[in-house]
Amino acid sequence: MRRASRSLSLRDYLDFARTDLLQMKLRTALTVVGVSVGVGALVAMVGFGQGLQRNVRDSFAKLDLFNVVTVLPPGSGFFRRGGNRGTPSPPAGGLPETEAVLDDGAIAAFRTWPGVVASFPEIRFPAVIRFRGREEFRLVQVVPAKVASGMFALEAGRFFSGDDEKAVILGASLLRQWGIREAAPVVGEKVEIRSLAFDFEAFRPQDVGAYLSGRKWPLKTSVHDFALAGVAASAGFEEVGPLQGDVFIPSGAAEGIDKLPFTNLWDLFRLGTGRQGYAAVHVRVDSPAAIDEVKRRAREMGFPTFALADQFEEIKTGFLFMDMVLAAVGMVAIFVAALGIINTMVMSVLERYGEIGIMKAVGASNRDIRRIFFFESGAIGFLGGTGGLVLGWIVSGIINRVVNYFATRQGIPRFDYFQFPFWLCAGAVAFAVAVSLAAGLYPAHRAAAVDPAVALRHE
Repeated sequence: MRRASRSLSLRDYLDFARTDLLQMKLRTALTVVGVSVGVGALVAMVGFGQGLQRNVRDSFAKLDLFNVVTVLPPGSGFFRRGGNRGTPSPPAGGLPETEAVLDDGAIAAFRTWPGVVASFPEIRFPAVIRFRGREEFRLVQVVPAKVASGMFALEAGRFFSGDDEKAVILGASLLRQWGIREAAPVVGEKVEIRSLAFDFEAFRPQDVGAYLSGRKWPLKTSVHDFALAGVAASAGFEEVGPLQGDVFIPSGAAEGIDKLPFTNLWDLFRLGTGRQGYAAVHVRVDSPAAIDEVKRRAREMGFPTFALADQFEEIKTGFLFMDMVLAAVGMVAIFVAALGIINTMVMSVLERYGEIGIMKAVGASNRDIRRIFFFESGAIGFLGGTGGLVLGWIVSGIINRVVNYFATRQGIPRFDYFQFPFWLCAGAVAFAVAVSLAAGLYPAHRAAAVDPAVALRHE
C-alpha cells in the first residue's frame, strides 16, 4: 500500500481499489461473477414482467380494444353488485326495471351518440367449417364489412367488399392447425360452412320424450359455400376483444343462413322471456375519452356496460404485483452475492492487517481506511452490476429466440418477451453498487478499528 500521510483524493481511492483488487484476482473474479449472476437474474425477471406488460398493452391497442364499449342486455348477469371498477355495472338502484331490449333500434340510437364511430351486434352461431377436405367445429362470427378492417389485421388476402359478399375470413391459427403454413396461396379457394337450425316441420309431439332424452333433435343442416377472402393474422389476444374466434363472415351474407338463435345458456333464458334482442352490442368510439359518455348514456337506457379500458387499470395493478414477485426472487440471488462480498472483504482485512497498521502509523485516519474499503466494495458492485446487465441481456435473448422458435411453429405470433427500459438498466447497476457498499460496512468498520501498535507487532 502507498503512504497516506496526506489527504487522499478520489483518484487515490480508485487507485487503491484497482491495485488491491488486482492483487487477489481469483477471489475478486469469483465475487464479481456472484454479483453478476444475482443482478442478471434480477434484470431478466423484471425485464420479463416489463416485456409481458408491453406486449399486452400493444396488442390491446392494435386490436383497438381501448376504444370499444360492450353494451349488454338488462339483467344479463354479467355484472356484479358493488360497482367494482372494470366490471359491467347496472344503473344506480340495482337491476333495471326498464323493458329495454338490445335490438336494432338500440343500435341505431347508439350510432347517434357523440364520438361513436360504429356499433354492431355480437352474432355468433355454431357451424362445421370444411376446407380442403378438413373439418372443424367453430363458432362463426358475423362482422359488418366496414367494421372488419379496423378490428384485426390480415396476413394475406383482403377484407370484405360489402356486407352481402359471400366471403369468409379465416384465422391463421386455424389454417396452421390444419397444417397450412402459407396463407397467400389458399386465398380465393372455397370454404364450406355447414350450419344447424331448428326444423319445425320435423317436430312431432309424440317425439317429445326422445327430444328430452337427447336421443333425437328436430334439427336440420344447411350447407353454404363461401370464397376465402383473407386470412386474419394472429394477434395473441383475440379472445378478449369484440371479435372472437377465427371464422368471420359479413352480416348480409349471414342473413341467408339458417342457424340456431343461441350460442349459450343465457340466450336460452332470453328466448324464454320473449325479449331476445342481441347477446351484446359493441360500440366503437373515436377515442378513449368518449367511453365514459357512451357508458353513461347506455346505463340511462337500462343497459349495463363493459369497457376494457377501465379494466386495464386493474390489469396494470396485477402486473405491478407480478413485477414485485419476480424482483423478490431475484433478490435472493443478490443476497447470496452480498454474503460473498462480505467474505471477500473480511478476508482482505485479515490479509492486509499489517499494511493497515502501517498506513495508520504514517497518518491515515479511520475515515481514510473506511473509504478505501468502501471503494473496493463499490468497485466489485459496479463490475458485477455491469456484468449482470450483460448476462441478463444474453440469457433473455437466448430464451426469447427459443420460445419464439417453438411458438411460431404453433401459429403464435412472434413477441419480444423481455424489455429493458433505461431505468431498469441504470437501476440494476446502481442497486448492485448500493448492495456492495452495504455489504462492505462491516469489513470497512473492522479495518478502521485496527490498532496500529497491535498490527505492527503482528507484522
